[in-house]
Amino acid sequence: MSFFDSEVVRAEMTEISELQEDVYRNVFKFPTMSKEEKLFHVGLLEKLIEKQKILYARLSLSDDPEAKLMKKNIVDSAQMMGLSSDVDMNIVFSNMEQMLEVMKSQIDKNESDL
Repeated sequence: MSFFDSEVVRAEMTEISELQEDVYRNVFKFPTMSKEEKLFHVGLLEKLIEKQKILYARLSLSDDPEAKLMKKNIVDSAQMMGLSSDVDMNIVFSNMEQMLEVMKSQIDKNESDL
């Protein structure tokens, strides 16, 4: 059975795709969102990153050629965005999670200043 034939993997990929659509749909509205909307949006980003991190771990553990190719494509995409070829994607995910924590604290700080 191929990696992508797994019902669990297909369900996770569908959820990732839906989360990405939700995030992208509202990304340009972010500056005008209310505090609650901003926190909800950041929550979607947190969920998306967590799902991507899990999928990446599954890809890393798989011997399936298609899974290896997808993992390579993820690393290649990261390199096109300026990351080095030897970057540990787990560190990238961890840094993204930290950035979201900073965003949440900034949202709380900025809203309390108003």
